[in-house]
Amino acid sequence: MDTIVFDIETQNFFTDPGVGRDNFGALKISVVCAYSYDKDKYFSFEENEMPAAAELFSSAGRIVGFSSNRYDIPVLNNYFQHLRLPIENLWKKERVDLLEEVELATGDRVSLSRLAEANLGEKKEQHGAEAIQLYKEGKMDELKKYCLNDVRLTKEIYDLYLKQHYLMVPSKKTGDTVRVEFAKPII
Repeated sequence: MDTIVFDIETQNFFTDPGVGRDNFGALKISVVCAYSYDKDKYFSFEENEMPAAAELFSSAGRIVGFSSNRYDIPVLNNYFQHLRLPIENLWKKERVDLLEEVELATGDRVSLSRLAEANLGEKKEQHGAEAIQLYKEGKMDELKKYCLNDVRLTKEIYDLYLKQHYLMVPSKKTGDTVRVEFAKPII
């Protein structure tokens, strides 16, 4: 089965009026971007294209993301179920959340930008809050480019781990970058 690396962006956030903390059902998707290893291709789906996104995710045996267990999966799973799309509950799929893996190994959270900089030599160009603004301004091409870049960075970090079985992780406490080998392989 396919491995899908993905990221979502939303039209709103928990701090917006009428949403509330951890109210995933109130979050509206603006774009879902993904990479399919089987197809060796990147995809982007707008909110009205969720049936096509569900079809891609149906083919996945494993889904990979960054902070995906805390944010992306609850939002996307809610969409798929609410729209009654023919897809298995995403929580039942094998999942690799790179942030969660780093946090379990180090006790610290680290941003995708800092992890990418430590392992790939490049930072993110924008941040999540800017994605909501891009959506509000109707700049969908820029929004998709932003989200696809997050998917690319996540995929390249995942590929690097699969190849070398460790990641370089910046420490919040010391500021140093340390080599972290994982007790449980994320394959």
